[in-house]
Amino acid sequence: MNIYDFTVKNRKGEDVSLKEYQGKVLLIVNTATGCGFTPQYKGLEELYEKYHKDGLEILDFPCDQFGHQAPGTNDEIHEFCTAKYKTTFDQLAKVEVNGDKAEPLFSWLKEQKQDEEVKGLKNKMAMAAVSKIGKVAGEKGFVRWNFTKFLVSRDGKVVGRFAPTTEPKEFEQAVAKEIAKKAN
Repeated sequence: MNIYDFTVKNRKGEDVSLKEYQGKVLLIVNTATGCGFTPQYKGLEELYEKYHKDGLEILDFPCDQFGHQAPGTNDEIHEFCTAKYKTTFDQLAKVEVNGDKAEPLFSWLKEQKQDEEVKGLKNKMAMAAVSKIGKVAGEKGFVRWNFTKFLVSRDGKVVGRFAPTTEPKEFEQAVAKEIAKKAN
């Protein structure tokens, strides 16, 4: 099984095959509009604007699983993001990322890259706190909170996982490195 075997739903509820993204570098993110990390939308959009022409696609999956921080419909969430943060990357249907109802794509992503590097004492303390709140601590590779980011290479391999506390500018080098590589 690889990432291109998955089909997800767009915000209108229509099927989207990830085969459509073959040969692209993907950044897959679970997001929320009412989270302390929500301002990361700005940095994600900046990455997208800088690298989209070279093959970057950002797949934004709103997730209401952590503290009910993504209320509203898919369209309401999309309207908020485009109005407040001027996002232009793909926003898909709201999903769960942990537990029995987890979106299969996220279950697979978590199997591929189970841990994220968390740098700095402040970020480590924040991640320890949200891990306890997340209610699924102990699930193998569980997503600790909103704005966990998975970086996928042009050939469909998960090559990075970044913690919610990791700002987009902090992993831009990893994105640029993957963009520079050609698909096999």
